[in-house]
Amino acid sequence: MNRGTILLVEDNPQDEMLILRALKKSNLANNVAVARDGQQALDYLFGEGEFAGLAGTELPTVVLLDIGLPRLSGLEVLERLRKDPRTRLLPIVILTSSDEERDRLVSYECGANSFVRKPLDFGEFAATVARLGVYWLATNEPPRDRASR
Repeated sequence: MNRGTILLVEDNPQDEMLILRALKKSNLANNVAVARDGQQALDYLFGEGEFAGLAGTELPTVVLLDIGLPRLSGLEVLERLRKDPRTRLLPIVILTSSDEERDRLVSYECGANSFVRKPLDFGEFAATVARLGVYWLATNEPPRDRASR
C-alpha cells in the first residue's frame, strides 16, 4: 500500500486527536502532518514560512481540510490551492462539522474532491476517517504528473 503523507488541517484539538487516533487504528498514521490554521496549511503546501525547508519536496497524497479555520478559512485555502499550478490537482477532502448545503455547494464549486461531514458519534467518526484514509492512500490513483512544492 502506498502510504503517502496526509495533511490534516484542523484547528480543534479534540477533532485532531480523534482523527489521528482513527488513522493510527487503521495503520494509516505513519505520515500525517498537521496544520492548525489556513495560513499554516498554505505555508506547508508551498514550502514557505516555518516550512521553507520543505520546498522542492513531494506534496502530500491528500489534504483533509476543515472549513472553519483561523486566519484563512478552509474555503479560502481551497481557492488558493486550485489557482496554483503546483496544487491544482492535489486531492482535497473537506472534512467538517458543517451540515450547511451552502458550504457543500461552495466546496465543490471551489474544487473540492469530496465533502465529508464529521459524524457526532465517535465510532462513526473513526470509521469515516479510516475509510477516507484507505480510499485516498490505497485505492485512489492520483495523476502521475504531480507537482512538488
